[in-house]
Amino acid sequence: MPFGKYQGRRLIDLPEEYLLWFARKDQFPAGKLGELMQITLLIKTEGLTQLVQPLKRPL
Repeated sequence: MPFGKYQGRRLIDLPEEYLLWFARKDQFPAGKLGELMQITLLIKTEGLTQLVQPLKRPL
């Protein structure tokens, strides 16, 4: 995440509540970041996080 409280975290590691806040306000950032945040929210709400975990690289 390039800004805010969660700066430096991977998108998949953001709390679901944080992503839901953006969704409720209908204000995801513009561009690729907003797109990726929406995909991340979809992955989390559909319970697919375990599929992504093996793909994570160490920071």
